[in-house]
Amino acid sequence: MEDSAAVNYGWRTSSYSNGGAATCVEAGHAPGAILIRDTTDSGNGLTLHVTPVAWAQFTARIRANRALS
Repeated sequence: MEDSAAVNYGWRTSSYSNGGAATCVEAGHAPGAILIRDTTDSGNGLTLHVTPVAWAQFTARIRANRALS
């Protein structure tokens, strides 16, 4: 896969990223993968690559846990 800092993957910042402070997370799309990175690394840090199925399971679990609280 190409360098995620050099290619536009449609990065979106989490709505829970505290307005761009020290707890920023972004997600982007690549063919067959969801990409996750720390916004504060300015695209120079590590990028996690997960399958769309794994991402859907992850976000569903978060939503379910939030509904319980």
